[in-house]
Amino acid sequence: MQGRKIIEILEAQSPLSYAYDWDNVGLLAGNADKEIHKIFISLDATDEAVDEAARIGADLLLTHHPLIFKGIRRVVADDFIGRRLIKLITNDIAYYAMHTNFDVKGMAELSAAMLGLTSLRVLDVSVAEEDREEGIGRVGEFMELMTLRHCANFVKAAFSLEQVKIFGNPDKVLKVAAISPGSGKSEIANAIAKGADVLITGDIDHHDGIDAVARGLCIIDAGHYGLEHIFIRYMKEYLEKRCVGVEVVAQQLTFPFWVL
Repeated sequence: MQGRKIIEILEAQSPLSYAYDWDNVGLLAGNADKEIHKIFISLDATDEAVDEAARIGADLLLTHHPLIFKGIRRVVADDFIGRRLIKLITNDIAYYAMHTNFDVKGMAELSAAMLGLTSLRVLDVSVAEEDREEGIGRVGEFMELMTLRHCANFVKAAFSLEQVKIFGNPDKVLKVAAISPGSGKSEIANAIAKGADVLITGDIDHHDGIDAVARGLCIIDAGHYGLEHIFIRYMKEYLEKRCVGVEVVAQQLTFPFWVL
């Protein structure tokens, strides 16, 4: 299948217009006209991901986070971004990123569905259309009341996690949850304004966590990778249904850190 057709399929799921102005999404390296026989999907274009894409003979690397984020002035092998770009180009691997456009049109609904939330509202509206709103995260109600401790275990099971970080009274009863995969400290005020009892997100530091609790909001920090890795499986299934004859390979669940 030609690369341009696959790009059309990707952008039907998450149009580029949904991306934030500061973001860098779409085809970031390679030739859109090349034939694509194998796609490799990972969350980040790490050295390991690029190496694996080359090893299996992928024609396209698809990631959530863009490797090229800010402007770069040179592409050289002694720079970690340059090293990866050179390997992609040398192996004729096209590279495509779906970041905030997928956060808005994909990640938000998917993560809420994994928790079974109902009566959904957008947590942070970024696109207002005639008949609906889109944006980062969702706010909804649990199907049944649960304590913060129970909720933390529920999140661990839903997202295949070994641990989460929790701010708040473990026995507090929760009804309304906000979920914002990725880095979510900027969504604390929105979660409070929309009546959430708990915010499930990542990258919460000490002060933001304790301050949120002081304002009546519990926090479950499931990690940036911990929540966003769902992109990989979702996009694999999405592409397999629409790209007949193209092999789609997903990176194994690989946390970028370890805890002693």
